[in-house]
Amino acid sequence: MKMKNEKLDQLFENLENQWDVHEMDSQHKNRFSEKLTLKKRKRNFGFIYAIAASVVVMLGITMFYTNNEKPKELKFASKETKQTDSIFTVLIEHQLDQIKAKKSPENEKIISDALQQMKSLDSDYEKIKHELEANGESKPIIYAMISNLQTRISFLQNVLHHIEETEKLKKLNDEKTI
Repeated sequence: MKMKNEKLDQLFENLENQWDVHEMDSQHKNRFSEKLTLKKRKRNFGFIYAIAASVVVMLGITMFYTNNEKPKELKFASKETKQTDSIFTVLIEHQLDQIKAKKSPENEKIISDALQQMKSLDSDYEKIKHELEANGESKPIIYAMISNLQTRISFLQNVLHHIEETEKLKKLNDEKTI
């Protein structure tokens, strides 16, 4: 312990005339306080701007993702029929989103034809829903409804598979030409 104290004493002796012992200007404290309050104000404004930007972004996202169309819910249908319709509808919309995301000049025709075919299948589905509302649930109507939903999903899966195969072929052709 004694050696450590000696080393510290020696260090202080070496630095003896290098210490800043002058008193600060009388206005130094005031200038320092002003700078601190300025920085606090700037930080507060930054925080306020960050909150405002967050609110704007959240509103934008909400407006972008909010669908004004209310889902077409089946009237006069049982809980099970409504659930089946909801599940299939979500799957179909997901498949449609995947297909639309793949849109490119090479497969634009495929996608537009697929969307046209989907309109036809949607029209058939609307007729089935009207039949369901008019005549109530019966096995033939329920089977027709489920068949239409399954057909649409299968169709969209086939279109998506076809688009992916087309993309693979194009990629292979591009690699061969390089």
